[in-house]
Amino acid sequence: MLMNLEKNIGQLFLLGFHGDTVSDNHPIVSDIRQRNLGGVILFDRFLAKNSSCNNIITASQVKRLTAVLHGLAEKRLLIAVDQEGGKVCRFTAERGFPASASAGELGKRDDEVLTEIHALATADMLHSLGINFNLAPVVDLNMHRDNPIIGRIERSFSSRTEKVIRHARAWISGHRQRRILTCLKHFPGHGSSRRDSHHGFVDISETWIKEEMQPFADLIRMGLADAIMTGHLFNRNLDPDLPATLSPRTITGVLRKELDFKGIILTDDLQMKAITDRYGLEEAVRMAFAAGVDMVIIGNNLAYDPDILHKATQAVLQGIRTGTLSEEMVIAAYTRVQNLKATMQ
Repeated sequence: MLMNLEKNIGQLFLLGFHGDTVSDNHPIVSDIRQRNLGGVILFDRFLAKNSSCNNIITASQVKRLTAVLHGLAEKRLLIAVDQEGGKVCRFTAERGFPASASAGELGKRDDEVLTEIHALATADMLHSLGINFNLAPVVDLNMHRDNPIIGRIERSFSSRTEKVIRHARAWISGHRQRRILTCLKHFPGHGSSRRDSHHGFVDISETWIKEEMQPFADLIRMGLADAIMTGHLFNRNLDPDLPATLSPRTITGVLRKELDFKGIILTDDLQMKAITDRYGLEEAVRMAFAAGVDMVIIGNNLAYDPDILHKATQAVLQGIRTGTLSEEMVIAAYTRVQNLKATMQ
């Protein structure tokens, strides 16, 4: 049975790779063809080598790249990107792509029609490039304006819950008009943090308030959550031991049961130091799936390993063999991923 699961496990990963083209001997080709990779995530820079160039150079180059990637896949391939607007954009004006407003700017202008127009322009661009999954919008509340990863760089629409919900709804509407999947992030709320989880452990226990979950709850209830991304955030009020990404109490207990979310839960990049400083990557993969996550992002960008998908797949299989991860949870995750892909047809 484990051997039958191995190819299905590949569907549970969004993986980054190096390069602006792929040939037959590129590792991502065997990951898609042989390991049944569920999706890829594109980056403009290659941080592992401190390079300003990676998957995204020009529009024509990206179109060729995504066409090749889609053609390799037996099942529908997710091609994801972080294109929030403002400072968090992989398709930048410097590379000839349209400039886009930040969530903070759109929130200040507080015109939902304008937000939807900006979202539609972003979705038009992504659709034209062969990308089907935008890892946005951020629905964190702007609780701490000097937050280095949210408030300071204007990734949040507002500190007001109702405004975040209104503008997230408009953003998602613009993307749905072009059949681009979206992702709410970062559950259970990154807006009150004082640190950046890219760089290490982030404890929000003393700053987080329950209201930070409200945008997620309301957008789930409205049927607007294609996917939800977990933050690598420790909150002893939700789990006294584990960060959200690895926490059964937070993922299964709160997000699945309390908020009744039935869609895709995916991790933020597991190579971020909030995870790697405390857990080995392979152990973190097992723990994330055991917590109830459906897809794991391995950016393969902060650190690069061409064999990382094979190692991660084997880690999942080992978890099933040892009983630290159940086969039923893996099958349930696989089913949810296929259900999401079915909405793209």
